[in-house]
Amino acid sequence: MLQALMESGLHPVQMKDKLDDFIQKIQQLSALLHIDLSGHTLDHIALRINDPKLAQAAHQEWLKSGRQISSAEINCRAIIVLEFDQPLAAGPWHIACLELPYPAPGKIYPEQSWEHVEFVVPSQAVSAEAFVADIQQQFPALAAGWDGLAEQGVTIKLSSPKGQGERLNNPTVAFKWQGVCIKLHPHTLKTIVESEQAPNPDCAC
Repeated sequence: MLQALMESGLHPVQMKDKLDDFIQKIQQLSALLHIDLSGHTLDHIALRINDPKLAQAAHQEWLKSGRQISSAEINCRAIIVLEFDQPLAAGPWHIACLELPYPAPGKIYPEQSWEHVEFVVPSQAVSAEAFVADIQQQFPALAAGWDGLAEQGVTIKLSSPKGQGERLNNPTVAFKWQGVCIKLHPHTLKTIVESEQAPNPDCAC
């Protein structure tokens, strides 16, 4: 499968070579949204792969660059989180983690490549709607142009994804445009993983 991974352009070495171009598009999207994220933590970057065998091969190759810190079942598929031994340098950011979802049955992405990045915008919100209100307060220019984003080809999705065992809400707002996506959430992925692994205070055992 290593040869197939290389032929698909999904080997970690190839993906690192594609990172600068991807981050440029992320910066274009952030400019379109009128949000300056240069001072925010770029928490993790996500890869999308359609073939389970290619996902397994990519998983094993990326393990050579870091360690797996989580494997969670979310929306009927395994999502692997790896922490890099050396954070990936991308523009003004250093990316600590990789999110590698195994493909969901019947779900085909238009392109197998980098798909989104997630930034941390601190907030006490526990619902996606409350988090959006916080974001709009922190980024007034985004709030002012919110209603016109659809006309510029930007789609917005609110969610509160949660893996089994996670005890910390991490509401998310996603902005998708021209094949790339910026997601904002209040907590780092590593913090969420730690909440998943923490003892349950409600457990009597």
